Amino acid sequence: MAFRKFVFLTLAFIFFSGSSFAVETDKAINEDKDSGQQIGDFSLSGYGEKGKKAWDLAGKSADIYNEVVKLKEVVGNHYADKDEINLTADNGDFNKSSGVVHLENNVVITTSNGAKLTTDSLDWDRKQQIVSTLDKISLKRPDMNLTGEGAIGQTALKQMSLEKNVRLDIEPLDKQKGKKNKIIIICDGPLEVNYEKNIAIFNNNVKVETPDLTMYSDKMRVYFTPKQEGLKKDADPAGMSSSINKIIAQGNVRILRGENTSFSQEAVYTALDKRIVLTGRPQIEIYQTENLNAAFGN
Repeated sequence: MAFRKFVFLTLAFIFFSGSSFAVETDKAINEDKDSGQQIGDFSLSGYGEKGKKAWDLAGKSADIYNEVVKLKEVVGNHYADKDEINLTADNGDFNKSSGVVHLENNVVITTSNGAKLTTDSLDWDRKQQIVSTLDKISLKRPDMNLTGEGAIGQTALKQMSLEKNVRLDIEPLDKQKGKKNKIIIICDGPLEVNYEKNIAIFNNNVKVETPDLTMYSDKMRVYFTPKQEGLKKDADPAGMSSSINKIIAQGNVRILRGENTSFSQEAVYTALDKRIVLTGRPQIEIYQTENLNAAFGN
């Protein structure tokens, strides 16, 4: 028991000494890189300017090797200016040299602004403040759920890029009707979404379904309405709401509204007045049940 306490204290001291962490820890723990020393209640912390805590990492148990610390029941935290990010997983590897943490099995990231990401595996680069994965992800925010395969983004989840098989489900609250109108946007990918700038860019075989229309295009920019500040004391001031403000569709645009279909190279849809402006050789196919002769006075 005394030796295990000595090992833990040595780890903490060497880590805070800076770059000497990897080399000196290896010598203190074990000279054989193929075997490791197991300890319990492993934890590390990093500090930024003015001694402010920047991150921490803990595991219920750890197997310590020359280059890697293998952790069980991992809990990590990243502390930003306005956000606190929590990462959990069943297993994890901490690379002493690069500082990258690889998490596996039941990986969950939650942020103080209400975002939650789940996946099977994830790399957390603490220095670059980036998370990435090749697996399927689900990123949930209030009234929004984004899924896809392969992702890279900020640790705080305010900017994300998804590689393929993208789907965004939106259920904005209609204040006048007191109910939610579901909107679905899918594409082959990639997708780039910036929650701070209130924009999502969908690429390749894009399809958006709203209660009013269905729209297809090669590329689509979706602009969301910014959240109103001051609604809640702890509200995310840079976050976007689930309400769509405008859609700009480009390339092979096709729009279905009821039985009518329009074609163009570009279309701009504004949600407030539900207006669509078509440009680039627009064509409209209109189907009516009324007698056209009577409609034109013939």
